[in-house]
Amino acid sequence: MLAAAREAGDGADALVCEGVGGLLVPLAPGYLVRDLAIDLALPLAIAASPGLGTINHTLLTIEAARSAGLEISAVVLTPWPDQPTQIAQSNLETIASLGRVEVQTLPPLDLTAPSSWPPLPGRWA
Repeated sequence: MLAAAREAGDGADALVCEGVGGLLVPLAPGYLVRDLAIDLALPLAIAASPGLGTINHTLLTIEAARSAGLEISAVVLTPWPDQPTQIAQSNLETIASLGRVEVQTLPPLDLTAPSSWPPLPGRWA
């Protein structure tokens, strides 16, 4: 898996590896998604839901990543509604503050129409 990921990224501008459910999910006995991230030395973009429970699981993921020496580029709350609730907005602000991390949002995407997707901001472009 590691060799395939490195080969896929060879000569590319970017390599995106999906965490298949979270940083502490096992990929093989004794080998977690976090271990793959460490081996690939890639910065993380942590995807999280904007709703109830996200503060705890997102801050735990940030803590688990940082304790392993991983760089976190951002947390991305998705799917971000057109009109976020006060709870969703508060979750964004709390994660940014307590996690000391940039928090971005991503609306629901029509996976059949990539041309409808919003452009990537700043350093993501």
